[in-house]
Amino acid sequence: MKTSKLITVIGPSGVGKTALVRALAQAGAFATAFEQHDERAFQALLKQDTRYGLANQFDYLLLRAEQERALRNSPQIGLIDGGLDLDYHGFTRIFHNHGLLTDPEFDLCKRLYETLRSLLPLPELIIRLRADQGTVADRLSARDRINIASAEDYALFESFLDEWLTRLNPAQVLELDATENDPNYTQIVSSLLSEISDRFGKI
Repeated sequence: MKTSKLITVIGPSGVGKTALVRALAQAGAFATAFEQHDERAFQALLKQDTRYGLANQFDYLLLRAEQERALRNSPQIGLIDGGLDLDYHGFTRIFHNHGLLTDPEFDLCKRLYETLRSLLPLPELIIRLRADQGTVADRLSARDRINIASAEDYALFESFLDEWLTRLNPAQVLELDATENDPNYTQIVSSLLSEISDRFGKI
């Protein structure tokens, strides 16, 4: 069965992933999926009790796989804020580094991620957003939602993404500097849609 193409937008918390996905979705015909912070019960529990670290990561990895499967079955190109790979290579590794996941729990997350990814193809395009640490810190402080990762995690988070992305075909990755862009990405949406259309056909 033919499946739709998938684009994922990645980067550390506060870099502007959700804003870019929304801006693209308003300008083009995409099927979308988001992080769902408010709906994830274990994330709220983890903020209060570190024992929920494993449950939170299992919940997110499964959610992301479910979202990818749904987007692949949509007639439109899929566009996801974050995604399965970001949740493992970024957040799961950060939480393990901070002691929110024990070594055996991290190994369980790795097994789950690798099994899910083996059943689902990698996104055809990964848009990596970058911004300086000060910009990320300002955006995180202005948000009214649960944040487990913090601006202090920026450098380590980016190093984890660098490590993962070096294993991929460079043609799959498009890097954008989000530091100078306005919060709604009005300056780059048109050119980014053109890039996507060149890769996958008219949107």
